[in-house]
Amino acid sequence: MIERHSPGSERRLTLGADKGYDSADFVAELRHMCVTPHVAAKAKGSAIDGRTTRHAGYAVSQCKRKQVEEPFGWGKTVGQVRKTMLRGLAHVGAQFTLNMAAYNLARLPRLAA
Repeated sequence: MIERHSPGSERRLTLGADKGYDSADFVAELRHMCVTPHVAAKAKGSAIDGRTTRHAGYAVSQCKRKQVEEPFGWGKTVGQVRKTMLRGLAHVGAQFTLNMAAYNLARLPRLAA
């Protein structure tokens, strides 16, 4: 999806990723493609420097990344996504959809408050 963004474009994009993508070659390639890497920085030897982390958008991006992962964690711990007993893509997809609907119902009281 990043490659669809033309390298000569003036418009900068941001890309969020986890610590596994914190490598010098990946970050350099993103910068060459006019994409700001909002990659979670490793504790030691991170390729992400102050050019990215000093901006408020980096902190917002890291908070949003956590929010995206929360439903999947809930589905694995509370729901039945971790160890499914179903076979077939349609059945597993339906189970996943049902688990995410249950997550939304569990969140509803907090959202309404």
